[in-house]
Amino acid sequence: MSWREMDPPAPFGELRREVDRLFDSFVGGVNRGLQFRGRTDPPVNLWEDHECVYAEIEVPGLSMSDIEVHVIGGELSVRGQRPDRRGEEVNYLRQERVSGDFSRSLTISAEVNAEKIDAVLKDGVLTITLPKADGVKPRKIPVKGE
Repeated sequence: MSWREMDPPAPFGELRREVDRLFDSFVGGVNRGLQFRGRTDPPVNLWEDHECVYAEIEVPGLSMSDIEVHVIGGELSVRGQRPDRRGEEVNYLRQERVSGDFSRSLTISAEVNAEKIDAVLKDGVLTITLPKADGVKPRKIPVKGE
């Protein structure tokens, strides 16, 4: 098992992923076996509005059975596996799409209502909607005159 395949405990996992991301962007991507093949973790967009926190994760070619989504405390974790054809008798002429396991962990800045989290996979994009808990949603306070 290489150091890139291990899953260190948080917060070290996030630090490792950030260092990997910086290194990958500098050299064009390094995958297992030190082959230059591109990014191993799927790209993520994370944003919020008054009601929810949203995560969009690019996972082309995967189905929901290939993906696990967990929310523990203030961390969203997405794991999955891209099909690997190395066991099959194929002769790649070019291989730019990475295969194997991946995981992303993201810190959620707001307390969320875990009972109402929704994950939808459409057109290769996993959209996770994390509704904010009622106590953290902004509330407009009416101003009264005397």
